[in-house]
Amino acid sequence: MASARDRYKSGVMPYAQMGYWDADYEPKDTDVIAVFRISPQEGVDPIEAAAAVAGESSTATWTVVWTDRLTACDAYRAKAYRVDPVPGAPGQYFSYIAYDLDLFEEGSIANLTASIIGNVFGFKPLKALRLEDMRIPVAYLKTFQGPATGIVVERERLDKFGRPLLGATTKPKLGLSSKNYGRVVYEALKGGLDFVKDDENINSQPFMHWRDRFLYCMEAVNKASAATGEVKGHYLNVTAATMEDMYERAEFAKQLGSCIVMIDLVIGYTAIQSMAKWARRNDMILHLHRAGHGTYTRQKTHGVSFRVIAKWMRMAGVDHIHAGTVVGKLEGDPNVIKGIYSICRDSFTFRNLEYGVFFDQDWAGLRKLMPVASGGIHAGQMHQLLTYLGEDVVLQFGGGTIGHPQGIQAGATANRVALETMIKARNEGQDIWNDGPEILAAAAKWCSPLRAALDTWKDVTFNYQSTDTADFVPTAVTA
Repeated sequence: MASARDRYKSGVMPYAQMGYWDADYEPKDTDVIAVFRISPQEGVDPIEAAAAVAGESSTATWTVVWTDRLTACDAYRAKAYRVDPVPGAPGQYFSYIAYDLDLFEEGSIANLTASIIGNVFGFKPLKALRLEDMRIPVAYLKTFQGPATGIVVERERLDKFGRPLLGATTKPKLGLSSKNYGRVVYEALKGGLDFVKDDENINSQPFMHWRDRFLYCMEAVNKASAATGEVKGHYLNVTAATMEDMYERAEFAKQLGSCIVMIDLVIGYTAIQSMAKWARRNDMILHLHRAGHGTYTRQKTHGVSFRVIAKWMRMAGVDHIHAGTVVGKLEGDPNVIKGIYSICRDSFTFRNLEYGVFFDQDWAGLRKLMPVASGGIHAGQMHQLLTYLGEDVVLQFGGGTIGHPQGIQAGATANRVALETMIKARNEGQDIWNDGPEILAAAAKWCSPLRAALDTWKDVTFNYQSTDTADFVPTAVTA
């Protein structure tokens, strides 16, 4: 850092000299810490690039300003304190930056993100910038509500334990009339699913007004519950143009007796937190569809990692979040997905670079967030899904239910039988990973819907290289 006399001379000086780089800095327990993947332009020193990110995401501007001296500027400057080359990626660096807690408004994702990702991602000296992970201090976490319901309370309300929950997205997601939409919901729930859901872009279109959809869907839920003796639900998407519209739709869903409502990520952080507070006050499960996330989470060098989005959404207060399937049609490296699921479900997430998790994270008692696996999954993958994802997850088979050759109810039955068969085999000590196909085939001998599902989708896989993978892999060491 420049001397006290030179630091405030008018003009431009390197960010590192302005105090945004401190290799000796020891982060405090109350600091917010971020790790960025930085790709400096040719000729830009990586330490100066890291200092620039620290400066532009906290108190700096492009030139020296004397008004810094009217503040506790030494405390308020973010401090880049560590820069490591990214393994196997020349020209890329992991930059660790610490932020004083006083830089952020309590309980506000909008304010947190306005600093961390607000302006710096367009900075010209960087070819690319990605927020890889964050360490949120307990002192800051305690200012957030966390999930409105949480995994434990959700299972108690639904009276469903010891297995993943089963769901489906109504298909086609656009174009059905309200009555036909409700018929799909009833058939899927009657066949054995726990939930059916609206998709991200079904709101209130000319072919199906939201109020009509809610009425027919809740009629289907109530009829299916009466027929099966089980608690059922449908994620009624209350996403709308304004908060007033969303509150109106959510209140109507509550009046109809729904146990769950749904919102889309694209409504924004403030709206998400507002709906989470409404859900907590009204004993409602809040499902979040991550619509739009792939525009900034998928590419490895620029954007925001989904593990960070998962942290923010657990803090914001949603109960469900689509978090990847590994085996489905959407992006999902196995190790990266394990890291994201750990962030959603653990009371304490341990640092695990192999899973892309850079920091220990104490969740300070925040309720747990239920991950949702959806997109191109079917009954024939049940052993893989259970092995990869565990029990505390919603498995959503949209096409894998509604596309069943014997009809929607048979598709739901196939998924329910496949799941319960695999859970039973696992509990009996069988090796479901290796013997899963044989276990399913044996069950299919007495369940024609499962047999038809396996015959229809047995060869369907989505084996493509993931674009978002962890940068650290274990190295074998000889004794």
